[in-house]
Amino acid sequence: MAFSGGIPFLIFRSFFITVMTLGMMASLTEFRFGVKKLLKILILYLVWTAAACAVLLRMGGEDLLLRGFLLAVSLPAVTISYWAARDTPAQAVFNYMTQITFSLLGASACRLLTCHFSLSDAMNIVLMCAFYLPVIALEWRFLRRPFRDLVAVLPNRWGTLTLIPCAFCLYLLFLASWPGNYIYSPIQMAYLYAGVIPIVLVYIAVFQSLFRQYQDQMEQKNAEIMALQVSALKEKLQKVKEVEDGIRIQRHDLRHQLQAVTELVARGEREGALDFLDAAQKRLDEQKSVRWCSQPVLDAVFSSYFGQAEKQGVRVEASISLPDTLPVDEGELAIVLANALENAIHANRKLPLEQREIRCRMVGTPSIMLELSNPCAEPVTFDDKGLPAARRDGHGLGVQSISAFCRKNSAVCQFSQADGWFRLRLVL
Repeated sequence: MAFSGGIPFLIFRSFFITVMTLGMMASLTEFRFGVKKLLKILILYLVWTAAACAVLLRMGGEDLLLRGFLLAVSLPAVTISYWAARDTPAQAVFNYMTQITFSLLGASACRLLTCHFSLSDAMNIVLMCAFYLPVIALEWRFLRRPFRDLVAVLPNRWGTLTLIPCAFCLYLLFLASWPGNYIYSPIQMAYLYAGVIPIVLVYIAVFQSLFRQYQDQMEQKNAEIMALQVSALKEKLQKVKEVEDGIRIQRHDLRHQLQAVTELVARGEREGALDFLDAAQKRLDEQKSVRWCSQPVLDAVFSSYFGQAEKQGVRVEASISLPDTLPVDEGELAIVLANALENAIHANRKLPLEQREIRCRMVGTPSIMLELSNPCAEPVTFDDKGLPAARRDGHGLGVQSISAFCRKNSAVCQFSQADGWFRLRLVL
């Protein structure tokens, strides 16, 4: 059964399917452009879609549209979406081709219901609205965060997975258009919808595998956080022990010091007594334990890395003011700070002692904001995502960890270099 609206309705229907499919793709995508630029790109692409569908329909009708839809409409959508997104090519292809595959199944099911019950063209659009709009809303509500977490935790394991949606999409397009339109061939229709079963089974297996990998990565990450916590707390406890030992010695010596002061006063040597007391006070001040914040793990990280910096001749200028409750996991934030401070210390090692410095400012209102800066001896190059590019293999893992934390927690992170200083700004 052909649509009563003819070619104009088919153009509108193809245009509508394209817009809804883009909505499905966007529901799981994190874009790197602003809304205005994305709207301009979308308008240009939709103009191309309408023109391409009109040409294909006039040249060969609906059969040619089905056969050429992947190359003329879907491929440009995948390319443009990847260009505007932050995902790697493999992640983008897996997401977009999966959405296109399920969009094809949904649109064909709506077409089948329209033909079977002899519904009007308007009812076909209503059926597609009833399919697409809930799917987009459900993906945004329930799948976006888990998928973005998977992308962040498993950035490099999507290559082979892209073959699955690509193969299924080609399979469905082939059955829908060869040797003719599937609507007029019960055999083609049976093969087409029989393919839904293996698609569902394969995707269940894929996501089970991804979930297991995600669990393994999270366990490894938790182990790293635990190791950092234990290491930082051990260093903090060691410093506390050193302070306690110093105070114990000072208390032991206090009796002798009082006797010396008493003797100086008895002799009338007031200035000598004051100098003696001042020196004793300075020795006590050196034994004081600094508490940077109320969170024990963060406090231990600050104490540990600031202590390492000072031992290497790096001046530390720090101002930390955090609330008692944090909006993110303390252990994950501690990993970010440890990576950032370690990079700052490493950069300072290349400088003369008189130029070594770290400035750290962190506040908790109106939101958690961190600014960490240090002088750098060499110019820093940045990639297309604004992240410092690693100079050698194996380097840059700390920056990747910080970037993954920001993606997971919707934080804003900026790396910059100006006037010989490298700066990291992070806002939660």
